[in-house]
Parts: sequence; C-alpha cells; structure tokens
Amino acid sequence: MHPRIPHCLFLITLLLLNFWGLPLWSQTPTSLSIVIVEGEGAINNVKQRVNREPIVLVEDENHKAIAGASVTFFLPNQGPGGTFANGTNSLTTSTNAQGQAVARGIRFNNQAGTMEIRVAASLGGQTASAIITQTNVLGSATSGGSVGGMSRTTKILILVAIAGGVAGGVIAATHRGGSTTATPTTTITPGTVTVGAPQ
Repeated sequence: MHPRIPHCLFLITLLLLNFWGLPLWSQTPTSLSIVIVEGEGAINNVKQRVNREPIVLVEDENHKAIAGASVTFFLPNQGPGGTFANGTNSLTTSTNAQGQAVARGIRFNNQAGTMEIRVAASLGGQTASAIITQTNVLGSATSGGSVGGMSRTTKILILVAIAGGVAGGVIAATHRGGSTTATPTTTITPGTVTVGAPQ
C-alpha cells in the first residue's frame, strides 16, 4: 500500500510553482500585447535579398513572454510590399519559448515607398495587434557601396587623380624658369569637381 499525499501538500506545491513564475496547467493570459523587437523603421533595398526580418514579442498583462501564441504577419495588398515564401501576403507562425515570432522570407516587390506590416497575435481567446512601418527603396542607398551609378571607390580614385594632376600643374607653373606666378584656386567637392583656371 502506497502512502497517500495529503491534499494540502499538493496545493502548496502548485502555489510554489506559480510563485516562482512557472506556468500552471490551465493558466491563460487575461490580455496580450505585442512588442516590436526588430524591423520598425527599417529601410529595405528591394534589389537585395538580404534585409532585416521583422521580429515581435508577445507578452501577457504582467509583461511576461507568451510561448505558443499564434502570430500572423500581413503585407500590404497594393503599393510597396511583397510576398512571403508561400506566395501569399500573409504568414502565420507561433511564438517560441522566448515569446518571439519572426516574419521570415519576405520577397519585396519593385515599388518604393512606405510599407506597413500588420501583426495580429492570439491565444486563449485573447488578441492583440500592432503595425511595423518600413520603407522600401529601389536604389542602393542602404548598401553604402554604390552611389549615383558609380562606386565610392571609383569616385575617390577619380578625385585623387584629378587632385594629383592639378597639384602637378601648380608645381610646374610655380617653378618654371624661377618665375613666381599666382597659385590657381582649386576646389574639390564629393561628386562634383571644379577646377579654377590660373588668373
């Protein structure tokens, strides 16, 4: 015969589990909220495949992360937007053990402008929503590697070559035959090169 555990010890154990923040079997949140972890204000270069994926955190009324909540990301039906890997403009996933959900595999369309990603979360009859605002660009403004159809490295090399040529001309002009001449004015600005002629 097994000794019986008093009911009061069983209840005390349940209370201690809840005291330490461990979930009870049938515990459901009374409200949900969505916190945007990553993606708000992002600038997406639609010509590149690598962009920041939106990440959200679902919390309960006590700001504790909720695992297993259903989260749906909605891309706009028209204008700047795109599709997910499944070919539609919505993706449904679940929050992980840390309460986070990620919108993976967005393929942006070729329209530039502001894009709003709507997010909806639900669990146990409770719902929450949020909007992630991003901007899609067609150029390479976010990459930093190419500006105005010409890479920065190419522009720097052109500027150095022009500056070197101007400096060589100044040296030749000021040392020719021991005569002294006025140094020409030289102005170099990024993107536009202006060289003043000798007076």
